[in-house]
Amino acid sequence: MKLTNNRRQFITTTLLTGTSASILPTTSLGLSNQKLNIALIGAHGRAKMHYHDLKTQNVTALCDVNTHNLALAKAEFPNAKTYQDWRDCLDHPGLDAIVCCTTDHTHAFISIWAMNRGLHVFCEKPVAECVHEARLVRQTYLKNRHRLATQHGTQRHAHPNFDRLSEMIRNGAIGELKDVHTWGNRTHQITGYPTANGTPPAHINYDLWLGPAPYHPYNPEYFSGAPGANCLQWNVYHDFGSWQVGDMGSHTMDLAWNALDADCPTQIAAKGDAYHPEVCPSTLSCRFDIPANDWRDAIRLTWNQGGPRPNSPSKAIDLQSIGHGALFKGTEGIIVADFRNRFLIPMGDRADLSRFTPPTPRPPIGGFMQQWFTACKTNLKTDCDFDYAGKMIETL
Repeated sequence: MKLTNNRRQFITTTLLTGTSASILPTTSLGLSNQKLNIALIGAHGRAKMHYHDLKTQNVTALCDVNTHNLALAKAEFPNAKTYQDWRDCLDHPGLDAIVCCTTDHTHAFISIWAMNRGLHVFCEKPVAECVHEARLVRQTYLKNRHRLATQHGTQRHAHPNFDRLSEMIRNGAIGELKDVHTWGNRTHQITGYPTANGTPPAHINYDLWLGPAPYHPYNPEYFSGAPGANCLQWNVYHDFGSWQVGDMGSHTMDLAWNALDADCPTQIAAKGDAYHPEVCPSTLSCRFDIPANDWRDAIRLTWNQGGPRPNSPSKAIDLQSIGHGALFKGTEGIIVADFRNRFLIPMGDRADLSRFTPPTPRPPIGGFMQQWFTACKTNLKTDCDFDYAGKMIETL
């Protein structure tokens, strides 16, 4: 297929290829002592956080729409071939896997395209921008799960707090679970896309940066911000991101999703700022009715952003000081948690916790990226595969 920068053809060919039959075999299974051949797509910014782990494997290809970023990454991985178009990069010979650190609105396209080429995928969060994309990503993974390892970039999941929290809740530390609340505190006052301002510099392929999104004129604001935090310059806009729900909401909801062993909701309700056609709401409250499973009844899960919080269970705990957190309410107590800590507040006549016997703790999963490397080479199992993450991101 001849590549083109025409946007309509970009979208059409990406979707057609993304839903086609798999065309290349996976070659890395059973090679536990060998290194993976990896393409790093989106080679700077957030990707820098992965350089250390990636240097334990073979990074054979680098891709970025910004040639300055490519040069910086090339200095770290001098043997890698460089590309600006990820479609070209995925045709690089001998690949086993990709790590995707691009803008949010391209994640689903790249992940689907890669999986249908038999490539293992590590994709930064969120893996999709809408319900339809999330379902396509998950469906593509499920068709290939017998041969592919995937990992969603909610790296905080590797902290032992996630497992300890789940163990406490499932083993009765707060009795029967009744309600779960999650929240994030970021706000914005943006009222629309940046207006046209200049022309793209020679080192940025702006058309490739836009990718599958509708056309918006160039503005240097999209490319400002510190490396690793540049997402805050564009993820508030509907065509490029989903603001908090896809950003820190992915991490915060992961706390609850893991503890609940959740599935897609049976019913949803939401309220917040008046709908704006260009920007995501600053304030938003969502209610998800999560179906029952084999250890708990159906339960209501809420997400609040932009200020709202549940009522604090104790004057000793200031929920306003927890920027991103979760509250689990049971018949015998409450747990308040952030990513690294959990606070147990027993309630009622059984506050001594005599009913609760802690289970044998699950061993630490170790490095989040390393878990994916091992899965690519051996058992294909990760904590945040695209089945787990696909349902969570579809819900958000």
